[in-house]
Amino acid sequence: MPIVTGTDTAKTRKTLSVGGKSFDYYSIPAAEAAGLGSFGKLPASLKVVLENMLRFEDGGRTVSVEDIKAFSEWGAKGGKNPREIAYRPARVLMQDFTGVPAVVDLAAMRDGIKALGGDAQKINPLNPVDLVIDHSVMIDEFGNPRAFQMNVDREYERNMERYVFLKWGQNAFQNFRVVPPGTGICHQVNLEYLAQTVWTDTDQDGAEVAYPDTLVGTDSHTTMVNGLAVLGWGVGGIEAEAAMLGQPVSMLIPEVVGFKLTGEMVEGTTGTDLVLKVVQMLRKHGVVGKFVEFYGPGLDNLPLAQRATIANMAPEYGATCGFFPIDDETLRYLRQTGRDEDRIALVEAYAKENGFWRGADYDPVYTSTLHLDMGEIVPAISGPKRPQDYVALTEAASSFYKVVTDFRGTDTSKDAKEMADEGGAVAVADKADLRKSAAVAGEDYKLHDGSVVIASITSCTNTSNPYVLIGAGLVARKARALGLNRKPWVKTSLAPGSQVVSEYLEAAGLQEDLDAVGFNLVGYGCTTCIGNSGPLQPEISKSINDNDLIAVSVLSGNRNFEGRISPDVRANYLASPPLVVAYALAGDMNIDITTEPLGTSKDGKDVYLKDIWPTNQEIAELVEKVVTREAFQKKYADVFKGDAKWQGVKVTESETYDWPPSSTYIQNPPYFQGMGKEPGTIHNIDGARILALLGDMITTDHISPAGSFKPTTPAGKYLTDRQVAPKDFNSYGSRRGNHEVMMRGTFANIRIKNEMLDGVEGGYTKGPDGKETTIFDASMAYQEAGTPLVVIGGIEYGAGSSRDWAAKGTNLLGVKAVIAESFERIHRSNLVGMGVIPFEFTGGDNRKTLGLKGDEVISIDGLEGDLKPLSLVPCTIRYADGTEKTIQIKCRIDTGVEKEYVENGGVLHYVLRNLAKG
Repeated sequence: MPIVTGTDTAKTRKTLSVGGKSFDYYSIPAAEAAGLGSFGKLPASLKVVLENMLRFEDGGRTVSVEDIKAFSEWGAKGGKNPREIAYRPARVLMQDFTGVPAVVDLAAMRDGIKALGGDAQKINPLNPVDLVIDHSVMIDEFGNPRAFQMNVDREYERNMERYVFLKWGQNAFQNFRVVPPGTGICHQVNLEYLAQTVWTDTDQDGAEVAYPDTLVGTDSHTTMVNGLAVLGWGVGGIEAEAAMLGQPVSMLIPEVVGFKLTGEMVEGTTGTDLVLKVVQMLRKHGVVGKFVEFYGPGLDNLPLAQRATIANMAPEYGATCGFFPIDDETLRYLRQTGRDEDRIALVEAYAKENGFWRGADYDPVYTSTLHLDMGEIVPAISGPKRPQDYVALTEAASSFYKVVTDFRGTDTSKDAKEMADEGGAVAVADKADLRKSAAVAGEDYKLHDGSVVIASITSCTNTSNPYVLIGAGLVARKARALGLNRKPWVKTSLAPGSQVVSEYLEAAGLQEDLDAVGFNLVGYGCTTCIGNSGPLQPEISKSINDNDLIAVSVLSGNRNFEGRISPDVRANYLASPPLVVAYALAGDMNIDITTEPLGTSKDGKDVYLKDIWPTNQEIAELVEKVVTREAFQKKYADVFKGDAKWQGVKVTESETYDWPPSSTYIQNPPYFQGMGKEPGTIHNIDGARILALLGDMITTDHISPAGSFKPTTPAGKYLTDRQVAPKDFNSYGSRRGNHEVMMRGTFANIRIKNEMLDGVEGGYTKGPDGKETTIFDASMAYQEAGTPLVVIGGIEYGAGSSRDWAAKGTNLLGVKAVIAESFERIHRSNLVGMGVIPFEFTGGDNRKTLGLKGDEVISIDGLEGDLKPLSLVPCTIRYADGTEKTIQIKCRIDTGVEKEYVENGGVLHYVLRNLAKG
């Protein structure tokens, strides 16, 4: 419910009549007329935030008139005015990997508030919360008609404890809905069904109020819905829990980077090719902590599904969001996806009345701008480690030479072009000093560096886009007609973002063609992109690992960080769905698929990519024919009902959760146990040891991996001690409701490199005795001795997802501070939310210039007393030889509210204490 308490802004409340019905709304033009500032040139994305200030202005308790006027100053100052504001999103979106621990926290908070003498019913979402179960399907079975059902059956076998818990939460908490397994990916369900672009609700006086649809989500790709002009971004579960419990999101008025699109896509290119170029450009420009808004005449040629792909990858280019304003295409998509006609009429009228509409004259002020002519886009992939590692498709094979040499540390004095000139990428790769190869037991083929062993059409990013899905189906159809098939070593899969995808693929007859080349349906949900790729054939896995081969995955996802996709795969590439099919046919990253044959037809002729690539017109005609309003209405008619398996999940209704002591999935976390009624204070950090000394671009996957783990790891040993067989380990992501597993999995990515150790990968460090041990065991030893810990990082520390366990695990390992050169937005916020203080090096200092080896003792002063946000504080480093050096580091507690969070031990402790006080 919108809290309408405006005092000075009461005169900005106006009435809008649409289709014979009246809605109250907060008018930005009326705010200008009332003398609150000049807002006409603000970007639409920032107007959404401004409207939020108008609606929640309460005389300065949380939102003041000065906050509103600051938006006018933002425009006057050229798109900069980093004032702290309190922003309240309309709703919260969750998926089960991040949602389960959030619901665990809520259940624990009910226990906690009762211990403080409060009412358990105060722990209830005040804003609507939708949790979509989409992250739990694993690709155990693939490439056959029974794959979908077998994977679903296995999903329920593995995850029944979690599903019982979520069903309990659905019954126990108000304003909390669960979308059952097998429905689709949360972002696609949000885009296609939940999001409304303009939201309505009844205020405390009974009036219906219209306002922009906004949300935060516990998944970083919540940003996808910005393609539908819905302002949303990812936050950690702890911040989302605070938001649903009525706490505003504390943020600074962001800078807004304008990205002007002109022209239109040319023949043979896809929306994926466009977004990979956008990611590269924006990473280079630098947009961390900023809004990006897309504008320009090129939007007239960009379908909403393509916009959603670009918005989806905002975390990959580092922005808070990538926003597309409301225009005719927004209305067309709302209509196509089955939204109510009255809602569509309201969206149009509200947007035009309140200054949110992108017309021909839309030309706002931006902090900075970029420009891209879409006619210049070429087919491309990104890899092998980062989404911004853009590679034109024509250079993919030749550049893989450098990938191999980088992984192996081989001489790279000859560049890829020289090597190609000596005989082509494949011939070069056969040189013994460059590429390894090995036989596979029981098979008549060999694997080598560059063998594509996973080709997966997966992820929210592209499976929401019918143009690339239909394109993939047509590639499969043409390949099938010529007699081509996937190479036998390639694990292929199709995991659509919603059931609507299957509806239109089947209507077009394309699913049969995809099946024929191995892309059978394996499930509806997040799979390969988050490490749920499932095991490779044992003989293939053994060949790769016994011979240290650099195997390759190609996926239509958004993430390709090290160790994320599969423990057997070193090089991971993002590509459009049609290219995923093409690489499954080729089976080798060394092949230049733009010039070399993918295979041989049934009549013995070479088949090239151009022979099976569909035209843009072919794709558009099929999309027009089979992607219908009726398909969306049919598939979303009973979205919360679920199948017979979900309906058969039985739960006991109760106000608080009866924690099963033997569960290895759901455990009562320790955060609120023994918590007093009053907050503490922030203390200096004295005599801390370094738990990990890390490099640049340490992602949240490095810190808290989501995928599989082995029995020899601390997490594996914990489960083995509890008689859980390795085949039932499931994944770290599925066990986020159990802090015992997750703290053992923190900094346990198989590819993380702790610079305290030479040539060692994985979750290892030096313990108090100076000997190599696991990070978990070292942490326990340090904590037992009462020694505080710090982690040292490089630039872009915490890049990637909104994974709150990357902060929770850091906290539970006894880490008091993380000192890095720079932080990604969400992880910095999550650290603060868990009471861990982020600091940034200043003055050119970093781990290398300071000569840190990991055996230093770190002390940080200036934290006690009147600590101001973003203060510089002294940090003293005592080296192993006894010498000392004091440097200045910036405390990245950014706002006054964040300081209160840290004083309380975290944001949830802050909320819990306030609720207990009433």
